[in-house]
Amino acid sequence: SFRQALTWSVIWVSLALAFNAGIYVFLGQTKALEFFTGYIIEKSLSVDNLFVFIMIFGYFKIRGEHQARVLKWGIIGALVLRALFIFTGIELLKNFHWLFYLFGTLLLFTAWKMAFGEEGEVHPDNNLLVRLARRLFPLTKRVRGDWFFTRRKGLLVASPLFLTLVMVESSDVLFAIDSIPAIFAVTLDPFIVFTSNIFAIMGLRALYFLLASVMGMFVYLKLGISFILAFVGGKMIAGAIGFQIPIHISLAVIFASLTLAVVASLTIGKKHPQHAVPVEHN
Repeated sequence: SFRQALTWSVIWVSLALAFNAGIYVFLGQTKALEFFTGYIIEKSLSVDNLFVFIMIFGYFKIRGEHQARVLKWGIIGALVLRALFIFTGIELLKNFHWLFYLFGTLLLFTAWKMAFGEEGEVHPDNNLLVRLARRLFPLTKRVRGDWFFTRRKGLLVASPLFLTLVMVESSDVLFAIDSIPAIFAVTLDPFIVFTSNIFAIMGLRALYFLLASVMGMFVYLKLGISFILAFVGGKMIAGAIGFQIPIHISLAVIFASLTLAVVASLTIGKKHPQHAVPVEHN
């Protein structure tokens, strides 16, 4: 329910802030600001990923109680993939300086595409992993129970929940390609990068159910997020050539961008209910 989602969102944010306070006490102000900035970047970028989740669940007609199960396993998979991306990416950046320019350019391109590109749609038939899953496993047409697999006449059969999970995981991989380099622009400390990612991702399921029915209200949020990506991409390139933007300025810019986007959406924006998908329960 909305109330449960709100409660869990508050709990996860409170845990992140408590952890941030611990970093301040034991590691100092700079590390605490790096964690908080990384957390805010990841949290704000994850909101855009929720739009994709909404479209995926709508396409497969997955009900609310089953959405929660898919998101739970999707988050577990995301944690493993993020750890791999983060530690590999940090080692690459430490050894190949030119990758800062590549990642910075990637972020600038993603920002431009998010701000001016056409609204994306979900096309499972174009997803390589979904096509592979359909070849490997027989599929049921309807969701029955909360299982991903079952056996029928000795054969392993996949349900639509499994295809949905594959779509969610593959979309998160693409999302991580944008979001993780964004945090690399803030710090290359693996502890800070990984923990800020963990705390942002762990609250993603509650955030989804909190925002799913009202996300269409925030029509300018994509512009705010795209500006953050552009700023972080520029910061990464500037840092590579020796011009360092202080962490407190980065945090101020990110906060200002999100605040302006939300305020503009609530005051002069128009609602677009087609972005919202009802979260139904049996």
